[in-house]
Amino acid sequence: MGIEWITLLLFGSMLLLLLTGFPISYGLGAIAMVFSLCLWGPQSLFMGYLAAVSTVNYTVLVCIPMFVFMGMMLYYSGIADDLYTTFQYWLAPIPGGLASATVGVCTMIAALVSSEAAGTLTMGRIALPLMLKRGYQKEIATGCIQAGAALGFLVPPSCIAILYAVIAKESIGRLFLGGAIPGLMLAIMYIIYITIRCYLQPHLAPPIPKEERPSRKEKIKSLRHLIMPCAIIFSVIGTIMMGLTTPVESAAIGALGAMIAVAIKKKLNLKLIKDALMDSSKLTAIMMWIFMGAMTFGQIYDALGAKEIIHTVTTALPLGPWGVLIMIQCTFFILGMFMDDTAILFITMPIYIPIINELGFNPTWFGVLYIINMQMAYMTPPFGYCLMLIKGVVPPEISMGDIYRSVIPFVIIQGVALALIMIFPELVLWLPRVMLGGG
Repeated sequence: MGIEWITLLLFGSMLLLLLTGFPISYGLGAIAMVFSLCLWGPQSLFMGYLAAVSTVNYTVLVCIPMFVFMGMMLYYSGIADDLYTTFQYWLAPIPGGLASATVGVCTMIAALVSSEAAGTLTMGRIALPLMLKRGYQKEIATGCIQAGAALGFLVPPSCIAILYAVIAKESIGRLFLGGAIPGLMLAIMYIIYITIRCYLQPHLAPPIPKEERPSRKEKIKSLRHLIMPCAIIFSVIGTIMMGLTTPVESAAIGALGAMIAVAIKKKLNLKLIKDALMDSSKLTAIMMWIFMGAMTFGQIYDALGAKEIIHTVTTALPLGPWGVLIMIQCTFFILGMFMDDTAILFITMPIYIPIINELGFNPTWFGVLYIINMQMAYMTPPFGYCLMLIKGVVPPEISMGDIYRSVIPFVIIQGVALALIMIFPELVLWLPRVMLGGG
């Protein structure tokens, strides 16, 4: 049987298995092992063991449980409530101020927690009721939460950036720094869109009456809420940028800083620590199982000749380097409608990275393009993880159709940002080059 038919059967079987609801962490490895058993016999099962061993040998993955733990500590501490108060005070006068404040807080949460789920659930609990109470249109209210929360993919520290760096054999520090400017750029683009639209259509987001707005003294006093989050962000990202720590060391510092911040708020107790540790362990275990399954899948598919067939297809098509790059972005977007970001990463990157290198594109820049695509994937049906999360916290009168419509303008903005970063790679590459040197 030729590699073309094996490829169709392998991916077709995998997609059918996933559509049944079978866990992706087991599905990837199971399908690969079944195919290896059928093609090469029982001795090939040893490849699964080798994949598991190679997974635990990636020492940089130690970052993940510490970043997740840091996020869980801050999530349970209530720091997000204080941040929203500060942003709300300062952005209240502008059109759509509460929605813009939500995007601002989501950006801070992304830098603290590195989780789109935490941003969605936290701001769905804090910001959504207030916006609806103030008469905000439900699509603006839910859309800004999902768009802001999705920045958790891009704004460092990003867990998906760590996994990409492992596969692409790139510097985690460069990936973190490469995502900083695009992440801030997207947040600013969201706020500009919200402000302009709410200025032109005031009924979408009624302004807060002047008599209810905070005084200058209250606004200045609220800035104290930014001290601890900014200190934690600096301890993680700033130390990497200054060359003082490795990503693993900065993750440990961030975890310790989160515990200190919670202690200062007098909320540190054994129950909070236990809950944070349990949630961190569960999330980390899920990621590692997906990692091992995907590594098994990738190794077996590679042994079947995957690189050769993909390379032949992409180089034989009369597209040119940029045509191939655009085609790859389209595959990311399509796969993102049906699959998890981690699964897409481990299935496609072992194939795409050699092609990208051969075509002369920068892998760090390509990684940021992939991450932006995953932001879009989490906001587009039917998979749309952010869509599912927000549905769990909205009141019954907000339908799934309302939630789908709410993300359309924000997905368009993400598409524009993706195009800008493709046209101007320096948006990604400038900061890593300035801070870390090299090309």
